[in-house]
Amino acid sequence: MREGAIAGVFFVAATVGAFTTAGIILSLAGETIAFFRVVSFIEFITETQWTPLFSIKKFGIWALVSATALTSLIALLVAVPLGLMSAIYLSEFAHPKARAVLKPALEVLAGVPTVVYGFFALTVMTPFLQRFIDMTLFNSLSPGIVMGIMIVPLVASLSEDAMSSVPQALREGAYGLGATRMEVATRVVVPAALSGIVASIILALSRAVGETMIVAIAAGQNPTFTFDPTVPVMTMTTYIVQVSLGDTPYGSLEYRTLFAVGTTLFVLTFVMNIFSFWFVRKFREVYD
Repeated sequence: MREGAIAGVFFVAATVGAFTTAGIILSLAGETIAFFRVVSFIEFITETQWTPLFSIKKFGIWALVSATALTSLIALLVAVPLGLMSAIYLSEFAHPKARAVLKPALEVLAGVPTVVYGFFALTVMTPFLQRFIDMTLFNSLSPGIVMGIMIVPLVASLSEDAMSSVPQALREGAYGLGATRMEVATRVVVPAALSGIVASIILALSRAVGETMIVAIAAGQNPTFTFDPTVPVMTMTTYIVQVSLGDTPYGSLEYRTLFAVGTTLFVLTFVMNIFSFWFVRKFREVYD
């Protein structure tokens, strides 16, 4: 009886996430459907102008999607090399005492409030880059780089965990064949841990796509369809922040754009997580 009650508590805890996801979908669905009763879905996915708060209203989501993709891509270009090199060092080269210090220190970066990263991008990174690049105060390059720094611990920590789970017998076999330490790391351990590494990268990408404060502070609020990293842009999360400030009448079309953009963001991150789950299941190595 007592064991059954404990199992019931665990079951409730395990289903909280599923019910929360269902609640989010339901909360988004109603207003999103109401939005698409007024705005053509074809216009939404084909137009490149986004001006729902102007007198001449345009509802092309690509202006926001391109900005989100640009800042996230810049973040990945920073985070993946740094994160993987950190993971390889911690897993294959670092002394246990050094690993015990460096890994927690690296993970501290993940605990820094994103608003701090945002002001760092605006007041430090942008002035520094302006010494070398002709760019405006608000741009997508600075927040992209700082977002990359923010998600380095995610890539490094999860990749290091995947590499550490590779059986020692594989390493010893490679050493027995005359491989160097670097060859073992790059040609044995990294391929064997590839599914975990890819999963960490996709999770980091999802984190970058959903990031709000850094881009809201440093990327600007100009919904322009562009892939120029030196000009102001507006990401999907920045638009949600702008409209959520309370000036938009409840139930209006402008208010419902919140849910249309939120649903788009949810679908994008959901697809990435599904791909990550599929990749891990398909390419995961199983060792005896």
